[in-house]
Amino acid sequence: MFNTLLQKTNRPFIAVLFLSVTTLAQKNYSPETLKKIQEMETNICGQLLLNDEKPSTITERMAKYKVKGMSIAVIHNYQIAWAKGYGWADEAEKRPVTTETLFEPGSISKSLNALGILKLAQDHQLDLYTDINTYLKSWKFPYDSLSKGKKITLAHLLSHTAGLSVHGFPGHDIKGPIPTLLQVLDGKAPSMTPAVRSLFEPGLKFKYSGGGTSISQILLTDIVNQPYETWMYENVLKPIGMEQSFYNQPPVAEKRNQCASAYTQNGDPLAGKFHVYPEQAAAGLWMTPSDLCRYIIEMQLAYAGKSAKVLNADMAKLHVTPYIDKNAAMGTFIEDHDGAIYFQHGAGNDGFCGQFYGSLTKGYGVAIFLNTDFPKLIPEVINSVAKAYEWDNFYTPPQRKKSVKVDDKTIARYEGIYITPDSWAGIGKKDNAYHFYANRTYANMHFTSPTCFFNEEFRAIKTFVKDDKGNVVGYTRMVDGKEFPKAIKLNAPDTAHLENEFFGEIGWYLFELKKLKESLAYFTRGAQLYPEDLNMLINKAHLYLFNNEYDKARDIYKAHLEDMVTPSYSWRNLMKDDFIYFRDAKYDVSLFEKVFAELKLEKP
Repeated sequence: MFNTLLQKTNRPFIAVLFLSVTTLAQKNYSPETLKKIQEMETNICGQLLLNDEKPSTITERMAKYKVKGMSIAVIHNYQIAWAKGYGWADEAEKRPVTTETLFEPGSISKSLNALGILKLAQDHQLDLYTDINTYLKSWKFPYDSLSKGKKITLAHLLSHTAGLSVHGFPGHDIKGPIPTLLQVLDGKAPSMTPAVRSLFEPGLKFKYSGGGTSISQILLTDIVNQPYETWMYENVLKPIGMEQSFYNQPPVAEKRNQCASAYTQNGDPLAGKFHVYPEQAAAGLWMTPSDLCRYIIEMQLAYAGKSAKVLNADMAKLHVTPYIDKNAAMGTFIEDHDGAIYFQHGAGNDGFCGQFYGSLTKGYGVAIFLNTDFPKLIPEVINSVAKAYEWDNFYTPPQRKKSVKVDDKTIARYEGIYITPDSWAGIGKKDNAYHFYANRTYANMHFTSPTCFFNEEFRAIKTFVKDDKGNVVGYTRMVDGKEFPKAIKLNAPDTAHLENEFFGEIGWYLFELKKLKESLAYFTRGAQLYPEDLNMLINKAHLYLFNNEYDKARDIYKAHLEDMVTPSYSWRNLMKDDFIYFRDAKYDVSLFEKVFAELKLEKP
């Protein structure tokens, strides 16, 4: 769900293939600009260079991360200096990425949505600091005791300080069913997320909430009395010059051939080409990097009082000035790089991801989109752009470290689950390579000795610890010379006492490694300790099913058919959603189909 000889033999072909595709998007740039492009394209690397390793090219890095297509636009001196596409918008159709290819990267939609709300405030159609229920007509926010009598405002919603639930949204198959936004806000089927409600009082602290952004979408349409996509195009996108972009969900038929197709981090195509998001303000904007750069430039100029295509200087400053939280502004996030201020927003939908950066007081920036949901390439490319264009205090040079070869027999002794006071990690083998897994990231293990290793993604240097009999019992963790609590190897899940979410995460990690019996042990223990957690229980049933213990799986499914996972989300809906997940992820669902037939459930 997430043959060396063959790779070496194919590598020149891959490079030539990508070169032929990118050439289609090339324009007649000046020699100076072409030099900058080449400098960016040939100096891509992560935070680490091992031994005598050299930086990679764009094509090499895309192949490494299984990225089908990439599109980028770079800003210099308040202008789009260049834009370029790489790879495939759709590999099967042999449709290349060009500068006109549209992507659906997700949460950057929130930045443009914020412009719409701020424009309404600028036009005196609403007040940013008034109770949102003053303006909501088609739906009202149901305040409860968690809000402690305090009212939520649009300023809270735009800056993620409203104390609301629902971080983000899963996309929906274009064939449906697709919920309305009101169903999403109340967590009613076919929505796959819970209701958007208070977690704590507004104005207290930052808590990212796509649910809060969706409330602002309803509020906007209640005020303007027009479809969201229509009003946003005419009043925000078009005036800025984002004329290729749109919030229509799904895209209109005549635009489909311009849309990139989505791929998983394994390089597999997403069923139906892309997913649909009724949460348009939070995740539904289709756009090009060049269009997004037009937004960045407009905000830079408006902030300086030199343009006002949508927002005047005062409102533009609200858009890029932290509110309550030190980094979260109304629609953007602010980064201080030793006095150089940047506004930015990242994004991720099913099969897409993206990121933009803009200097607040200098005329440079970048926008980059990928048609994969694995974003690791993005910061590497942005770092290379920052180096080529000498951005103030932005570029981070990679560390040069030495490593030694450790044989697989030795590493195999380290396999297992490790517990720290506040987290967990795994060491295992996937796709014939050993890895260190933490924070949903598979990281390569680089050894400095047979017992000591480090990762590019995590700062700690780890050293394995053994008992008197030579058995591995854990590892130490050192960060910049400071020692952190030791990680303890967990050998007996049936007696473990872990947080609820850890059992689920470890179970899915082991499932991905095809360690079904080990995975089942964690879900079983989790269900034993947290019997009220129906998600844990259904995962236990799934593991029985994939472990060919059909009767045990069926009995669990059957026993809970009438249960509700949440007040508005049933066990039956959960079974259907999980079926769709396993089917789309290319698992064998034949036994799942048998369960649906035996229990007389309609198969999705």
